[in-house]
Amino acid sequence: MIEVLYQMAGLVLCGIGWQLFKPAGLSPAETRKVLTSVVYYVLLPALVLIVLWKADLSTRPVLIAVSAVSGIVAGFLLGLLSCRVCRNSRAEAGALILAMAFPNATYLGLPVLEATFGSWARGIAIQYDLFACTPLLFTVGVLFAARMGNSHESRASLVSSLLRIPPMWAAIIAIGLNLAKVPVPAVLEGLLDLLGRGVVPLMLFSLGLSLEWSSSRWRMLPSLVPVSIISLFLVPLVVWAVASMLGMQGEVLAAVVLEAAMPSMVLGIVLCDRFNLDAGLYAAAVTLTTAMSLVTLPLWYGWLT
Repeated sequence: MIEVLYQMAGLVLCGIGWQLFKPAGLSPAETRKVLTSVVYYVLLPALVLIVLWKADLSTRPVLIAVSAVSGIVAGFLLGLLSCRVCRNSRAEAGALILAMAFPNATYLGLPVLEATFGSWARGIAIQYDLFACTPLLFTVGVLFAARMGNSHESRASLVSSLLRIPPMWAAIIAIGLNLAKVPVPAVLEGLLDLLGRGVVPLMLFSLGLSLEWSSSRWRMLPSLVPVSIISLFLVPLVVWAVASMLGMQGEVLAAVVLEAAMPSMVLGIVLCDRFNLDAGLYAAAVTLTTAMSLVTLPLWYGWLT
């Protein structure tokens, strides 16, 4: 798995290099917006459609969703306790708790699982995200961010955006086709596979464009220690316990726990900006947990396998 993570890190470093040198005069923000838009509206829905269309949907999605929800709830509760002990401000606490609760299940989890276990593991990452992380982020996460911040934006308008997520609609269509036992046409399967191959490199490159750490953020390090411990160690431990009790074992169990052990999700920065939470602190949490995951993920993989 270490070799896999080194390959992933190489693509992330390419994104960081773009930040430093700005080829063609394009800023990191402009480049990231274009790449993530292509992935979000075209490539990821294609990948979700083909993976869930062909996936085993007997009982596994429910077990994965329950395990994922347990990790998110554990992240919220442990985060609330940590921020109360550390006496963080409301803006800081809101950003830190979001960073502890929601892992980077798709942007990093999907490529890591696929490269480590094979193409079948893509379904684990997609189900973990779309059946638990994304719905909770755009409902509970939004309401929590609005409560902790001081934005006057309508909460209902952002919650309703859950219904306008292209990968979510792709998942609904794919599940319907799967349950109806509709065969995948060969031409369409080839097209969707071709589109899906672009997701992993562009996701990792975009992740590199999102990472940032300035010298002024070293003062944030004490606040980030609980984030690293909770998101990279305690939450995966909770998910391992729940998934084991639900009967998961072998590589499926390992894949689910590795999803929980992923660093903080990048999308949380959007909520921090929208609801006036400490976006700089959140970005620092993403950067630190992503760097640390290069060490913690192989440790989890070694223990689980």
